[in-house]
Amino acid sequence: MSKSPSVSVVGPGALGCLFAGKLCKAGYRVHLIDYKHDRINRLSKSGIEIYKNGSVEKYNVHVTSHIPTGQELVIILVKSYATQNLILPPDAHILTLQNGLGNAEILCKKTHPDKILAGVTTEAATLMGEGKTKHTASGITTIGSWTVAPVEKAVEILESAGFSVEITHSPGQAIWEKTAINAGINPLTAILNVPNGALLKVREVRELLRELVIEAVKVAGTEGYRFPKSLVEMAEETCEKTADNISSMLQDIRAGKKTEIESISGEILRRGISAMLPTPRTRTIYQLVRGLEERANL
Repeated sequence: MSKSPSVSVVGPGALGCLFAGKLCKAGYRVHLIDYKHDRINRLSKSGIEIYKNGSVEKYNVHVTSHIPTGQELVIILVKSYATQNLILPPDAHILTLQNGLGNAEILCKKTHPDKILAGVTTEAATLMGEGKTKHTASGITTIGSWTVAPVEKAVEILESAGFSVEITHSPGQAIWEKTAINAGINPLTAILNVPNGALLKVREVRELLRELVIEAVKVAGTEGYRFPKSLVEMAEETCEKTADNISSMLQDIRAGKKTEIESISGEILRRGISAMLPTPRTRTIYQLVRGLEERANL
């Protein structure tokens, strides 16, 4: 009897546990990669749990500190600030579904660029506790080749695990689109300590949301990206559809953790400077979130 195909999921957060559990259910030999050895030991014993619609499913996955060789696919779902520390096997295709800008470029320096796939996912999940994730809403996972990597195998793996997948010929545009929307929503929710929907209830806050997205779109334009739909409208629609959602950035601030502000607002700010394009609102929002991150050290 042949062994089941192996897939690695890097990062035991909400989405990491979701993807690992669904892939395990589909029959893959799943390796969940974590850098904390004490947590590795606990998750190896307890397994991971996915909660949805009042039910819970439990899966025993292989939890380890390194990505094994011989993987059909490696899915990167760690926080963007951890990308620089990853050690990748030379033989595997790598798919980043992380938030923010710059992750694919960093991964290209760590392995062959022709093995890098990139994209975004609108799957929504909240970490309820260690190894316990609530799948709050199904979404679409959009992926494409960063250079010349074939996408067919990754699509087959994800679809067999029940994910809805779309292929894009411009993953960079998909990443910019999500980042521009996140740049409006996530920092404001973190600063104001409110769920997404609250951003639409105060006129001045809604205006700032729109202005942040517009600044991001202008920076994306300096890199040649044009968006067929209004990202301002998409950001407002996202707030409406996820009105009760607590953004990942707000969750991190509440937990006293480092946020992904650097790969979202920080990266937009830096790219704007390189293009000699001012982004004053993005700069202020970036500075405020950095201040929130450092409160414990003040």
